[in-house]
Amino acid sequence: MAASLRRTQPVIVQTFSRFLKNKRDLLRNVERCIHDSLPVCQSVVSSGASPVGKQVATLVPGDGVGPDMMNSLRDVFTHAGVPIEFEEYFLSEVQQGQSVSLDTVVESFKRNGVGIKGIITTPSHFKGGILQTLNMKLRSELDLFANVVVIKSLPGLKTKHNNLDFVIIREQTEGEYSALEHESVKGVVECLKIITREKSRRIAKFAFDYAVKHKRNKVTAVHKANIMKLGDGLFLQCCEEVASYYPTIKFENMIIDNCCMQLVSNPHQFDVMVMPNLYGNIVDNLAAGLVGGAGVVPGESYSRDSAMFEQGARHAFADAVGRNIANPTAVLLSGCNMLKHIHLDYHAKVIEDAVHRVIKSAKVRTKDLGGHSTTNDFTHAIIEQLHNN
Repeated sequence: MAASLRRTQPVIVQTFSRFLKNKRDLLRNVERCIHDSLPVCQSVVSSGASPVGKQVATLVPGDGVGPDMMNSLRDVFTHAGVPIEFEEYFLSEVQQGQSVSLDTVVESFKRNGVGIKGIITTPSHFKGGILQTLNMKLRSELDLFANVVVIKSLPGLKTKHNNLDFVIIREQTEGEYSALEHESVKGVVECLKIITREKSRRIAKFAFDYAVKHKRNKVTAVHKANIMKLGDGLFLQCCEEVASYYPTIKFENMIIDNCCMQLVSNPHQFDVMVMPNLYGNIVDNLAAGLVGGAGVVPGESYSRDSAMFEQGARHAFADAVGRNIANPTAVLLSGCNMLKHIHLDYHAKVIEDAVHRVIKSAKVRTKDLGGHSTTNDFTHAIIEQLHNN
């Protein structure tokens, strides 16, 4: 008996060792899966220090009507009692004499982790040999790779298609907006479009994680892989690979030109859309027109560590400067999304409800929504709603 035990002991030890190794490997795999499934950018509480104990966020007014929109935001936040303090910096590419440095704004966003930004106008002319715009540099420095625009019909605002509710997710750190252009010979310009596996998989994963978190059912990858077989082909392949890890989310793909037609004719079919940079820029603006225009659609951009909130359709509306006619809805709703991100959900809901009540009543509407009210009229109507409720 003893001899038999001595003969089987090494086998038992070896088997047990294999069991422990397999268990450790399993735990490592589980841990890796949990880590990989975490949202790319977690909601944060500002790390900035405020003398009154409020949360701190970065504020960049931007060009055009941006400063006016931010004044509306400040007034509404003040009357809603939002416990937030802003670090304000003016950053501009067309008013460089008044602008702070890009590094100053980047450091503020890194310090606070969150902020709201108006539209920074990009000059249409080329000068100084620098192709990368301030917007591109800011997104690159903060690695704000995921732009999210929620297209949602507003209560009481009738458009051709009502009850819309879908999301556009755009990769915004590569693609056609890589600032890689050159004149190879006189009269011949080459513009490089950069698509990488790493960034394509990252934005695809962000889109599917977003769908899971927000209880969405379908992700549609938008591309032109039928023509750009390598670049967009890689993007589509990465989306398909990531989709295989999310069996509960339906996955489809659609060519960009068909996508634009479908958005106009049958937008209700979409849920979450994911696409490269240029397509996202165009689709954001097209879709904004379906629910009321650039003045009503909020947007947000994410990296792993920072979140920036701004209008979904990026128009500075320079023609409206000083005329008191711009619609602050997009900036106010972007501000509400920022408050949700830093766990000030109550204040976000109070303001959001006030905005919706004003629009639904149809008594105070700016010119873009078919009314004759001023920016100040609209802002005061929201403040009145805050006090009445």
